[in-house]
Amino acid sequence: MYQYDIIDKEFLVDRSNEFRGQVARRLAGEITEDQFKPLRLMNGLYLQLHAYMLRIAVPYGSLNPTQVRRLAEIARDYDKGYGHFTTRQNIQFNWIKLKDAPDILDKLAEVDLHAIQTSGNCIRNTTSDPYAGATAEEIDDPRVWSEVIRQWSTLHPEFSFLPRKFKIAITASAKDRTAAKVHDIGLLLRQGRDGSHGFEVIVGGGQGRTPYVGPTIKQFLPTDRLLSYLEAVLRVYNRHGRRDNIYKARIKILVAALGAEEFARQVEEEWSKIDAARADLPAAELARIRASFAKTPFEILPARSEAFELAKANDSAFARFVRNNVRAHKQPGYAIVEISLKAQEQTPGDATAEQLEVAADLAERFGFNDLRVTHAQNLVLPHVKLDDLPTVFAALQAAGLATPNIDLISDIIACPGLDYCALANARAIPIAQDIARQFADLDRAENVGELKIKISGCINACGHHHVAHIGVLGVDKKGEEFYQLSLGGSGAEDASIGKILGPALPADKVATAVDQLVGAYLSVRTDGERFLDTYRRVGLEPFKEAVYAQAD
Repeated sequence: MYQYDIIDKEFLVDRSNEFRGQVARRLAGEITEDQFKPLRLMNGLYLQLHAYMLRIAVPYGSLNPTQVRRLAEIARDYDKGYGHFTTRQNIQFNWIKLKDAPDILDKLAEVDLHAIQTSGNCIRNTTSDPYAGATAEEIDDPRVWSEVIRQWSTLHPEFSFLPRKFKIAITASAKDRTAAKVHDIGLLLRQGRDGSHGFEVIVGGGQGRTPYVGPTIKQFLPTDRLLSYLEAVLRVYNRHGRRDNIYKARIKILVAALGAEEFARQVEEEWSKIDAARADLPAAELARIRASFAKTPFEILPARSEAFELAKANDSAFARFVRNNVRAHKQPGYAIVEISLKAQEQTPGDATAEQLEVAADLAERFGFNDLRVTHAQNLVLPHVKLDDLPTVFAALQAAGLATPNIDLISDIIACPGLDYCALANARAIPIAQDIARQFADLDRAENVGELKIKISGCINACGHHHVAHIGVLGVDKKGEEFYQLSLGGSGAEDASIGKILGPALPADKVATAVDQLVGAYLSVRTDGERFLDTYRRVGLEPFKEAVYAQAD
């Protein structure tokens, strides 16, 4: 991962000291909550239903063991013993006392972590592929470009007060694990016919009350022109984005209003005015950033591990874990291991302090000090020897981290919902737990195959329900919690927005309705068809009938 230099470190300490003074003035009553609010938000501190919530940035989802142990310490000393990983690869602590916030920022700064730009109308933490540097699918390491954007955007004076928050995702693989097409800017690294690298630039995707899959406004942007082009996009948005209406302030609304072609034209016009020599990254600086990502010292190993094969043959639980949670690595003899944070009865995305410490230990002993956070609220050990997989599995099992359900029906994305969030209309966590309970039979879950359920407690769509194969949206009906189902969404490379199935259901009917949807799918699917493929082939009606026919 990128190594902070002395300037980076001093900046974090200065920022923490500044916030300590602001908190002291608030606690002394010298400033009001209204005066304090923009100051705390600039440091990732929200005021939720029951307590302050601190959102900590995890740049491109990459952590080292020292950082993970520090997060465990914060969970234990300042929260209720756990943290919550989000769909943008950050971690949140939900039970923070205001007086403790500066001490926490100090502790984060000691390990090169912070909470800057995890809130506010600025460029947020850039997200990336959790398999970066490990998968053979990628044409370059997207973390390098994410770090370029991080350094460019952190406290950027021109873009620190945008019309609304601004989110960028970047991937270098054909398979999109970042939901790039529903970000304000999605950057897909491509290889040209001459071998050169460039970005397909997608602008104006997003969810919330007006969801859009973003259109491509530039098919191939040479990588060395990235920053000047981003500057042009942000300038057009900054100039025309609406600040008079929070619901129409995101760039997706501007792109939709102008049309992608006209928006692209204005960006090109703005881009032509920018001094490329000033704005774009010099080759030497890019080389410095690239070099700061230490090359992983892989061993030369045979592609086949006898110890691994023997363990699979003798242990059905291990074999199931390998089928569902282990992915191919670019280096022979290694594998990518996904750690599910979706055990039954668990809150999706939560990890206890003890589990964080286990993950840190495994990353240190078996994974080149590398741990990743996924968009789907799980963790990844990106580089594990096949020989070590049985030992890693045993350690994960002992820690309650070996649930073999990645991409299956119980691998549910869910926002904190009404259990924590001041904006939510309904609870998301109990609904996720009900569905996971309904599909606790792992044989059945594997038979169903890939099925992505995502749950949001309100229209702000933090649980990404719009791009779920089965989406669940919590709504308020005269003070009661109901849930609207949608089908056919995807946040992957085949991105699409789901369609509403029918009238909202009460909480106790949701898991049964999902079961009925799965039953309808199994009755009509063809060999190899995912739930999403079947839906796209047969349409909404068979599923609608399965859920609502009896009610009628």
